[in-house]
Amino acid sequence: MYIKRDGEGHIELVSREETSACSEYLPADSPELLAFLMDGEVGKGAARFQASDLAFVRVLEDVIEVLMDKGVISFTDLPPAAQEKVMERQSLRRRLNGLQLVSGSDEESGVI
Repeated sequence: MYIKRDGEGHIELVSREETSACSEYLPADSPELLAFLMDGEVGKGAARFQASDLAFVRVLEDVIEVLMDKGVISFTDLPPAAQEKVMERQSLRRRLNGLQLVSGSDEESGVI
């Protein structure tokens, strides 16, 4: 996401694409961005929690993949609803990685 800040450094405007007004990049799971989108002090705590959830989802994806790679579980051991979600996430990640919309910041931030 691309943002525009006001004179005090607060997010003022958000765009999915870089524009002349919105040129600073922030990850979509940035607590600051999520707080702005949730608008307000209560939203800041919720935004941090949601950002934590997003990072944790990535950890769970990696754990599931490792367990399957090591033969501890097989894909078909998962309930059908979980299989659908795993396939959907893998498909989305491949598409985003193909478009280079997912940054390499996961490794830098300590997220697996």
